[in-house]
Amino acid sequence: MAHRWGVFLAAHWRLTLAMWALVLAACAVSMPLLEHRLRAPDFTVDAAQSAEARRVVSQHFPAIGAEQDVVVFDSGQFTTDSAQYRAVVGDMLTKVRATQGVSEVVGPFDDAPAALISTDRRTAIAIVGLLGSADRRAQIAKDLAQKVSEHKAGPVTVGLTGHSPMQNDQVRIGVEDTTKAELIGLPVALLLLVLAMGALIAAVVPVGMALAGIAGAYGLIYLLSQVMHFDTLVLAIATMIGTGVGIDYSMFLVSRFREELATGGGDRASVRRAVGATMDTTGRTIAASGLIVMISLGALFVVRVPIFRAVAGGVAASVTAALLVSLTLLPAVMAGLGTRINKGALPAKFTPPDIQPDQPAGVWQRWARMTMRKPILFAAAAIGLLVLSAAPLVGVKFGVDAGAAALSEEPSGRATELVEQKFASGLLAPVQIVATAPGDGPMTETHGQRLENFAAKLSKDSRISSVIPEEADGRVVATVILRVPFDSPEATALVESIRKDARMVTAYGGPVIRVGGETAEYVDFSREIKDKSPLVFGLVLASSLLFLIVVFRSVLLPLEAIVMNLLAIGAAMGITVAVFQWGLGESLFDFTSRGFIQVFLPTVVFAVLFGLSMDYEVFLIGRIKEYWDRDGDNKSAVAAGLAHTARPITAAAAIMVVVFGSFVTAHVMEDKQIGFALAVAVAIDAIIVRLMLVPALMQIFGRWNWWFPTRRGKRLP
Repeated sequence: MAHRWGVFLAAHWRLTLAMWALVLAACAVSMPLLEHRLRAPDFTVDAAQSAEARRVVSQHFPAIGAEQDVVVFDSGQFTTDSAQYRAVVGDMLTKVRATQGVSEVVGPFDDAPAALISTDRRTAIAIVGLLGSADRRAQIAKDLAQKVSEHKAGPVTVGLTGHSPMQNDQVRIGVEDTTKAELIGLPVALLLLVLAMGALIAAVVPVGMALAGIAGAYGLIYLLSQVMHFDTLVLAIATMIGTGVGIDYSMFLVSRFREELATGGGDRASVRRAVGATMDTTGRTIAASGLIVMISLGALFVVRVPIFRAVAGGVAASVTAALLVSLTLLPAVMAGLGTRINKGALPAKFTPPDIQPDQPAGVWQRWARMTMRKPILFAAAAIGLLVLSAAPLVGVKFGVDAGAAALSEEPSGRATELVEQKFASGLLAPVQIVATAPGDGPMTETHGQRLENFAAKLSKDSRISSVIPEEADGRVVATVILRVPFDSPEATALVESIRKDARMVTAYGGPVIRVGGETAEYVDFSREIKDKSPLVFGLVLASSLLFLIVVFRSVLLPLEAIVMNLLAIGAAMGITVAVFQWGLGESLFDFTSRGFIQVFLPTVVFAVLFGLSMDYEVFLIGRIKEYWDRDGDNKSAVAAGLAHTARPITAAAAIMVVVFGSFVTAHVMEDKQIGFALAVAVAIDAIIVRLMLVPALMQIFGRWNWWFPTRRGKRLP
C-alpha cells in the first residue's frame, strides 16, 4: 500500500503541489492570529487546593479580584510628601480605576493595612485587583500597561507589574526568542545538509519541507487553540521539534530516493518507481517513528496541568504536520524534480556513496565491523560514559523559576526590581489563606477564634512580612505577604508549613482552611508532577515496548532500545543538572543559576525525547532488518545497515543539535534548559548509542536479536 501511495503521488504531483499551496496559504494567514492567542505558561493544577482557594475568593470576595497587580511610582527628585508626586499618583489611579475589569484599587495614600510607601519615601505602590479568567486578565493588564506607557517621562516614573503584566512581556519575549532561534538554526542546518547530501538541491528540499511543516504546525495549533490554551513554551517546543523532525524525515526520504534513482534509468517511469520504493521502505519507517512520538506524548495527558496538555497537543501538531508534509508533499516534490534533485553537486569526495551503484559504503562499514570485533569493550565503554554523565542526577534539585530574570529590560521587569528593592519580595504574589465552614459556609464564633490563633502564629514567622485579613459573610481571606521571593525554595517550604498547620486546625473541628495564591499554585504544580511522573514514564515505556515489538518483529531489540534510551536520557539530564543547577555554564550560556532545574523539565524532556530518539532507532534497525530478512546473516546485516544509515543519522543529529541548541540563546529559562537538554540528548543518542552501543549489543546477542514467539508453529501476526 505504501508503494502504491508513492506511485500515485508521483503520477499526480502537480495536483498535490497545487493542493498544498492552498493549505500553506491558509496556514500563513493563521500564523499572526496564533501569536495573538498565545499566553504565558499555565502552572495551575485541576482541582488542587490552590484552585479551590481561587474559586472561593472569586465567589465570595469579588472586590479582591482573581489577581492583584501593582502600579509602581518612583522619583529621584521628589518624595511622596510633595504635591507634584501626589498629583501624578492621583492622575494615574483615576485612569486605572476607570479601566474595565479592574475590581478595586488601593493607593499609597489610602488607609491601607500594609505599608505602600518605601522607607525613603521616594517609591510608592498601588494594589490593583483584576477580574475574570486568565485570558481576560491578560487583556486588562495590556490596557493598564498602555495607560501607564502614555505617562510622559518626568520626575516621577510609573510602572506596572504583577502576574499578568509579567506574563504578557514573557509572551512577547518568547515569540522573539523562537524567531531568533529559527534564524540561527535554519541557515546552519542548510550548510550541514549541503555537506551531508553532497548536492545543493538535495539539501534545500528538506529545509523547505521543514518550513512547510512548521507552517502546517502553526495552522493546526491555531485550530486547536479554539478548544485549548497554548503558551510561548509550547510554541518554542513545537518549533524545535517541528524543525528537527521535519528536516530529519525529509532528509531520510531524499537520501533513499536518490539511492533508488541511482539504480534506475532516470526516465519518468523510473522516477515513479523510485518514489514508490522510497515510500515502501523509508516512508513506512518514518510513519512508525511519528507514531512512537505520538504515543510518548499521549502519556503527558495524565498530568492534571494545562501546560502539559498544551505541550502534548502542540508537539503532536508539529509531528503530525511533519508527517503529512513528508508523506504527501515531499513525494510530489521528488517526483517533480526527478534526477534534478542531484543538481548543484559538490566534488565527488563529498558525494554519498549510496547514490552511486555498487559503490562500497567505506568508512562506516569498517567502523561497524571494528565495533563488532570487540563488542564487549565498546559496550562497556559506552555504558560507563553514559552512567558517568548521569551521575549529577543523584543531587538534582527541582523548583519553579517564574522567569523574572528574563524581564530585566522590560517595563514589568524594571517595576518588579523596584518592588523587590523597596518592599517585601513576596508582595507581587501574596499567599492567600481562605477560611470557611465545611461546605464553604460561614464560620461559627468558635471557628473564628481558632482562625485568629492560627493567624497570630503565622505573624511570628520571620519569612512573613504581614498578614492582612478580610471578612465577608462569615468567611475570611487572609493575604500573607512574604519577605522571600514567591518562586524561591523558601517560599515553597513556607506554603508547605502553613498547609501542615492548617490541616491540623481543620482536623480538630475546623474551620476549613485552604492555601492559595501563585506560590501555592507552584507547590501544587510541583507535587502533581512528582506524583504523576512515574505513571508518565511507565505509560511511555510500556506503550513504546509494545509498538516496537510490532515494528521490529522482535522481543529483544525493543528491550535493548528502551534501556539504551533510558541511559541516553539520564546522561543528558545529568549534564543539564551540572550546567543549570551547578552553574558550570553560566557565562557561556548567559544565565544565573538558581540552584535548581525546572521541576517539569525531566518529564517533558523524557516524553518528547523518548519518541524522538526512536526515530534513529527505527531508521537504523529498519534498514538492518531489510538485510537480515534478505540474507539471514546478523553480522553482515548490522554492518550493511549501519553503513547505509550512519551518514544520514549523524547529519540528522548534527542538524537537531543545531536547531535545539539555538534555543540556548533564549531569555526564558525553560526554553534555554529544554533546548540544551534536547541538544545534548540527541548528540549522545546518535554518537554513543546508535554508532557504538547498537552494533556492539547486536553482535553480542547475535541471532537472539531476531527471536519472535510463535503460536502452534506459526509466527504471531
